[in-house]
Amino acid sequence: MLKEFRTFIARGNVVDMAVGLTIGIAFGAVARSLVDDVLMPPIGLLLGNVDFQDLFIVLRAGQLQTPPYVNLAQAQEAGAVTLNYGMFINTLISFLVVAVAMFFVVRMANQLQRQPAPAPTEKPCPHCRMAIPLEASRCPHCTSELGPSH
Repeated sequence: MLKEFRTFIARGNVVDMAVGLTIGIAFGAVARSLVDDVLMPPIGLLLGNVDFQDLFIVLRAGQLQTPPYVNLAQAQEAGAVTLNYGMFINTLISFLVVAVAMFFVVRMANQLQRQPAPAPTEKPCPHCRMAIPLEASRCPHCTSELGPSH
């Protein structure tokens, strides 16, 4: 069983998947930082100094402290039950950033993998329009002679 497991792990696709997963996690961290540290502060500033992480609704007041709570951390310390819609907005924006970035990565990879179209080997006969080899001097379908100009 150990030998089978080692063979399974040594397969290229398992290693590729592990590398892809690791890169994906790192990419997610970069995207999260982009959203939290670069995109959200100016958006919050434009909306009147709103910090999206502190947008929440108190569903049940905490037992250690009563509302109002200045921020989400204070509400959580008080033991309040909250609906954290600001965190959801951040996560949604982060997802959109990752999705757009992955779209461009996949698009670029697809363009790199495209093979050029093969050169044509046939041409239409100028008389009957049937496909004939490029080097043909006579059409096998209508028997017309094809001059050097065709």
